This record gives sequence, structure tokens and C-alpha cells, in this order.
Amino acid sequence: MPLPIRWRYKFDRWRSGVAANFRSRPAQAPRPRLCPACGTLVGATATKCHQCGASMTFSLAAASRSLSRLMPQSAPITYILLGLACILYTVSLLATMRRSGFAAPGSGLGMLFGLGGINGVILDRLGASLPLALNLEQPWRLVTAMFLHGSLLHIGFNMWVLMDMGPLVEERYGSARFLFIYVVTGAFGFVASSMFGRASVGASGALLGLVGVLLALTTGRQSAGMRMLRSQLISWLVYIAVLGFLMPAVDNFAHAGGFAAGFVLGRLMADRQPADTTERRRADALGWTAGLAVAASFALMLLNYFATAPPLR
Repeated sequence: MPLPIRWRYKFDRWRSGVAANFRSRPAQAPRPRLCPACGTLVGATATKCHQCGASMTFSLAAASRSLSRLMPQSAPITYILLGLACILYTVSLLATMRRSGFAAPGSGLGMLFGLGGINGVILDRLGASLPLALNLEQPWRLVTAMFLHGSLLHIGFNMWVLMDMGPLVEERYGSARFLFIYVVTGAFGFVASSMFGRASVGASGALLGLVGVLLALTTGRQSAGMRMLRSQLISWLVYIAVLGFLMPAVDNFAHAGGFAAGFVLGRLMADRQPADTTERRRADALGWTAGLAVAASFALMLLNYFATAPPLR
């Protein structure tokens, strides 16, 4: 009795698959690859790019290309900074609740500003910026402080501004230089703040640095888009200045220091993506330097946190 056509078809496919498993397959020839630094097509067995000399197995560009697969394609550093700030706020909030329990906020404006407030001792142990003499002894605080926030309103407002400003600067200057700008301007803001004896936390110094970079970018340019951007930035500065005078908790010194550093960097850096291999290498070096500074600062922050833990009773 002959098998139905459908069964014969399935049987033939199964027999072909089993036979293929026992047949030797010809080895595929290795394919050429693209250099991660300059994009030149190089041989499959090459260890260095014949065009720019970059290593095909280990280099800043190769590592960046590998890490980029795990990150958002649009403004990846902005999202990483957002994630680090949110993670650190969550950790500090849990540590505060463990230390003093959940404190119900007051009424009126006190409820708004005190919601999700972080204990000052926890902020100090996690790396808040302190007066200059103490910051010089523990310079990692100049970096960790920009990822710490004192309340839910504090981090909410700062992260809103970061997502508004960050992608614009990152797209303009590239991810590596954007990270360098963010870290340097934030750290310089805390230097200025600590010189006046302030203890401070928050990303506002770095965010004002982004405003300074963008304002420097628009200086002397009279196109309609640049005039509109300049007008918006000046409005932002006016609002922030008024808020700083009305609210004594706002660190105006960190704002001024971050803005000044950002404006200087905006005048020094070319406001475009790296144009050639040399510029790309310099940008990668700046970005990796800033990234390593952040990683080292977080490591020292953890050491300080556990070293200053209260003794068990």
C-alpha cells in the first residue's frame, strides 16, 4: 500500500536531514572583516588594520564596538548615566529606610520636597561632595556625587533635564566626548562648590555643563535654528538662576562651575562627530579616561561605604 503524498514528503525530508548529518561538509573560507576603528575592509587573518594600524582583536575601538551591541543605538551613554543615577538613588533610599525607617513627609511644600528624602549620613558614606579639604583627601567624591540625589523630586527633575539635553549633546559630539564632557563639568562644579565649603550632591553641575557646551556652540551663529536654541538655553539659565535664589538648598556654586567648564569645553572642542582616525582615537581616549574615572570612583565609594559601616551590636 503506497504511503500518502504528505507522509512521503515528510519521510524524504527526514531521510535527507539524517544523511546530511553523516556527510562531511566542506570547510567555509574565512570572510574578510571591517576594522572597528576606521571601517576599512581587511583580510580574514589580519591582526592589524593596514589602513590605520588598529588592532583587530583588542583596542579601544574594538571594545567599544563590542559593548555597543548591548547598549541602545541612540544616545547610549545618556541612558547609562540615567541608569546609574537611578540605581544609586534606589540603593541610597533602601539604606536610608534600613537606618531610620520610612519617614512620612510633612504637609504642603515639605511633603513635595521631602518625598523620598535620603539621610545625610548615607549620602556622606556613598560619596557626597564635601568641603574642599576633604574632597582633596578623597577626590573620588567629585565623581560619585554627581550620581547621588537627595530626594525623589531632586532626581526626577535632574533626570528629566538629562534626557532633554543629553541626546542632543551626545549626537553632536559623539558618545565618547559626551561622557568626558559630563564627567569633567560635573566634577568641576563640585570643585567650585567645595571651595565655598558646601556639601553637595546631584547631577545639576554636569547638566549646566551641557547647557554651557550648547551655548558655546551657538555663539556667533546666526541661523534660525541656532538662534532658537540660544534663546531656549538663555531661558533655561534664567529659570535656574531664579530657582537658585528662591531655594537655599540649590547649589548655585556647582551650577556656575559646571556651566563655566562646559562653556570652555564647547569653545575648545569641534562641535561634530570625529572626522578621521586621529580624531576618533583622541575621542575614544577621552571617553575611556572618563569611564575609568567613574569606575574607579565607584570602587572607592564601595570601599568607603563598608569601611564606615556602624559596628554590629
